[in-house]
Amino acid sequence: MASFALTSCSLSFNSLPCLKSRSLSHLRSTSQNPLPSRPNLPKLSAVSPLLPKLSKSSVTSTTRRISNFAVKASSASSAPTSITPASPPWQGAAMKPLLASIATGVILWFVPVPSGVTKPAWQLLAIFLATIVGIITQPLPLGAVALMGLGASVLTKTLPFSAAFSAFGDPIPWLIALAFFFARGFIKTGLGNRIAYQFVSLFGSSSLGLGYSLVFSEALLAPAIPSVSARAGGIFLPLVKSLCVACGSNVGDGTEHKLGSWLMLTCFQTSVISSSMFLTAMAANPLSATLTFNTIQQTIGWTDWAKAAIVPGLISLIVVPLILYLIYPPTVKSSPDAPKLAREKLEKMGPMTTNEIIMAGTLFLTMQKAPKVGLWIFGGMLNVDAVTAAILGLSVLLITGVVTWKECLAEAVAWDTLTWFAALIAMAGYLNKYGLISWFSQTVVKFVGGLGLSWQLSFGILVLLYFYSHYFFASGAAHIGAMFTAFLSVASALGTPPYFGAIVLAFLSNLMGGLTHYGIGSAPIFYGANYVPLAKWWGYGFLISVVNIIIWLGVGGVWWKAIGLW
Repeated sequence: MASFALTSCSLSFNSLPCLKSRSLSHLRSTSQNPLPSRPNLPKLSAVSPLLPKLSKSSVTSTTRRISNFAVKASSASSAPTSITPASPPWQGAAMKPLLASIATGVILWFVPVPSGVTKPAWQLLAIFLATIVGIITQPLPLGAVALMGLGASVLTKTLPFSAAFSAFGDPIPWLIALAFFFARGFIKTGLGNRIAYQFVSLFGSSSLGLGYSLVFSEALLAPAIPSVSARAGGIFLPLVKSLCVACGSNVGDGTEHKLGSWLMLTCFQTSVISSSMFLTAMAANPLSATLTFNTIQQTIGWTDWAKAAIVPGLISLIVVPLILYLIYPPTVKSSPDAPKLAREKLEKMGPMTTNEIIMAGTLFLTMQKAPKVGLWIFGGMLNVDAVTAAILGLSVLLITGVVTWKECLAEAVAWDTLTWFAALIAMAGYLNKYGLISWFSQTVVKFVGGLGLSWQLSFGILVLLYFYSHYFFASGAAHIGAMFTAFLSVASALGTPPYFGAIVLAFLSNLMGGLTHYGIGSAPIFYGANYVPLAKWWGYGFLISVVNIIIWLGVGGVWWKAIGLW
């Protein structure tokens, strides 16, 4: 080892010729010119009496102290100047949005309670609106904002704990969370990519063609799967996410607008249209039919509903994707080589793997509900609801290892969505139970009835108030149960043909779900994919609501006149 070290030193030295020549010449000059003689100093013996006697150990100790001091001094002089590290970035709430949310609640809290409204109802409204402002401005993640809203309702004794957290036992938030777990397996196994490539190979030469293929596929399944949440979460979210990934449009890397943003928003907005077209396309539609019979003693049958909705529905399904394509376009609009590339990808993927087969079988199993399409189809006959079918399907995926529980826990969006959606359902539900919604309905009825307008104008005002009051609801069924009967009764009393008024309100009870990211079961599912910012989601939601109202009341009104509804 020593010889190796010496050899290395020799090699290093010899490899630097300039240093070698200078060192040799210095050595020669030193040998030829000895050091100059020292000046005459007194002999040590002459001064020794003046010095204290030093022992060998004390000399050694002193030498060590001097040596240590020299080393420390050398280290201090050679140490770099210390730099104060930058303080870590603030990871708490964004203060301005947080203050805006709190201010909204505080101001409304101290506004005098209107006559006919109970104090708990008004206080809950203040907390609910403060939470909505927080969800819009997002001082914290949505789940955290919603949890703070529930905490405020419990802290102020506005709601007991059991009531505030009651919606965590509601099946819809859990169905939405389970949809994200299915999407994980759909993509992880490669089944999503396989189906996505099939779609691209058939329709992928343009983004618009790809979007329309999804839109009309969803509309065809709508009458057979009477849960918009089940259609969105169990079938179309996994498929759309796979398509986006396959086309290079991912969340968080700046490629969302390549395809994903437009496709997610389009699939969501058209899901509320397809839900409006069939009596069995949305779980709350039979409630509208039941309340219609109870109020005016007339029945809305499956064929009657479909016949009235088919024309405005088809026009909306064609127009809405096109409008979104123009105002919120994907950056990749045409890809003529995509079908060929997709077919090549399918060839490389080869036959389906075992995990893909398990995933496909599980999806087929859970898709059966209502006596038309597995448990989401035959579940109606077997008395198995959609969320139970989804839990059974997830159990199969966990047992077979297609999806692991650790992966489910890692689906932060699923748990966040479960939290904020359940919180809004609870608060909105208790606004109704506390009587605020019935007070609002009666106030609107008195106001419109006192204007002395024609039934057409009166009904138009009622329709707009009914539609846009959905900002206060996190469930179509809750909105229908709270306001449908009152508005239908007033419309009929003001001269609106009762059956016509009922069927229009029934259609709008679905279309209004497109306003927000919580207004209908498919909203938190598609929004939770994180391809569209919240401000754009709400902005385009309002714009498309205007488009839908024009189509359904304009073109639809002409169609309904033609078929004799008014």
